[in-house]
Amino acid sequence: MQAVVSLKKYIKPYLAFAIIAPLMMVLEVAMDLVQPTIMQHIIDNGIAKEDTSYVIQMFGLMILSAVIGLMGGAGCSIYASKTAINFAADIRQDLYETITYFSNSNKDHFTLGKLITNITSDVEMLQRALTMLLKIFVRGPFTFIGAIIIVFFTARELFPILLVVVPILALSIFFFTKLSGNLFLKVQEAVDAVNTKVQENLAGIRVIKAYNRKDHQIEQFTTVNATLMKRNIQADQIIGILMPLTAFVVNMGIIAALWMGAIKIESSTIDVGVILAFINYLMMIMGGLMSSSNVLMQIARAVPSAKRIVSVLEEKSEITNIENPLKITIKGEVEFEDVSFAYNKNNEPVLKNISFRAEPGETIGIIGMTGSGKSSIVKLIPRMFQADQGSIKIDGRPIEDYDLQTLRAAIGFTPQKATLFSRTIEENVKYGNDEANLPQLIEALESSCALEFVEQLENREQHMITQGATNLSGGQKQRLAMARAFIRKPAILILDDTTSAVDSISEKRIQRAIEENFKESTKFIVSSKISSIRHADRILVLDDGVIVGQGTHEELLGDSKHYQEIVSTQLVRGGTLNE
Repeated sequence: MQAVVSLKKYIKPYLAFAIIAPLMMVLEVAMDLVQPTIMQHIIDNGIAKEDTSYVIQMFGLMILSAVIGLMGGAGCSIYASKTAINFAADIRQDLYETITYFSNSNKDHFTLGKLITNITSDVEMLQRALTMLLKIFVRGPFTFIGAIIIVFFTARELFPILLVVVPILALSIFFFTKLSGNLFLKVQEAVDAVNTKVQENLAGIRVIKAYNRKDHQIEQFTTVNATLMKRNIQADQIIGILMPLTAFVVNMGIIAALWMGAIKIESSTIDVGVILAFINYLMMIMGGLMSSSNVLMQIARAVPSAKRIVSVLEEKSEITNIENPLKITIKGEVEFEDVSFAYNKNNEPVLKNISFRAEPGETIGIIGMTGSGKSSIVKLIPRMFQADQGSIKIDGRPIEDYDLQTLRAAIGFTPQKATLFSRTIEENVKYGNDEANLPQLIEALESSCALEFVEQLENREQHMITQGATNLSGGQKQRLAMARAFIRKPAILILDDTTSAVDSISEKRIQRAIEENFKESTKFIVSSKISSIRHADRILVLDDGVIVGQGTHEELLGDSKHYQEIVSTQLVRGGTLNE
């Protein structure tokens, strides 16, 4: 319950609504409790005595109480819904913002399926629980207690029946509610597994088809789906047992009331209206207990959701601003001093004692075999990850001293995998600089060699990109991703293997555009191709996380065996150094 309590701050802005809703429900309950008593008087004092005027008078009173109860119920529903909907919207907003500010290390703590479940079904579960809490939880206890008090004073002869029925009902409901708690947690875990599997399958649909693994993936999904089904059935079985059990107990109470009532009527110690009112109150008591149990079960389902949500909200980003960070213009000098880094602190570092310095305007090429740590170096510059040892300096100041927003605004970063959004080409490119005008957009597209294919599209820059950019080729996606970095005019430009799907002619044009348009920017070009980095002012050669060579293309050809090996390997494969 601690997790639920920690979310109470989200109710405070809507506290007035949250108070009004149960007060309106109390009004409805009061009017409902009056109804059986009015009916009793109609039967015993009106119909039995053939007093038509009294029947009409009491019937009017019954209608009035029903209307007032209706107004109370409607008011409760309106204010409860306003509270719950706004409560859920605020939590969902905070979840999204928290996830957005996660570092890459933070994201590793959660699966994508779990985060999607958190922000959708978990929040929905809390919204439903709060709605029921405000609408029904007040109704249940007030109806239950009110009906017992009225029976005690108006049908004391039948009250012993309640002393037997009510404890049995209460204990049954308490037992099954407690039993359901762990099952609902397992249900949510199964939902996570299904969401994760669906996300993986949709993201890798082309690979699945290419390797003809559809049946294998279907079999895996069938397994997680069957687990979800099994756990849902187990949870539903609790309700399936509870409902008929409570109905049986209440029916036994009604039979007892009719039997005792018949005896009392013969002895003229009780009226027919009292028996009928008692049966109504008995049904109301059962309804009160059942509604309370429904709320408790909903809370039992919501508690695991609350815990999961709180675990995300309380996840502390490993990369944050210091107090009073620097918000100054960055020129672009980058220096690594004995930097070591591991993605998992328990594993061997992927970077070991990396040291180099890049001046503003300089082009640094980074090359090495797969897994050598090329991409890891450039991911540390915008602080996507935090170095474990050593220091990284920008313009002579520790990178941690800079405001994160200021730092990243000075960097144009294009990762290995081009990510585009379901928006127009213009919106995707201007994601790097939303204040850019049309000439700047065209310049960025031209520099990345994207303009030639954009002009062939029917809507040009307004062409809508589908989800996952499935209506673009790999090369087109890479060009647009580079255009997004170019339009930023950054002090530090990072291209992480961004021309792997680009033809050699376009690659040369892109290299010339970078040399002409980013003369003052510090440029980092990561690639496994010699042709992509041979023009660099300085090339870093990596092997197993260590810089094993550093210099120009010509210098490395003369004194770096690792570089020579990479060159010879690419020549053997049929390439040329000028491709």
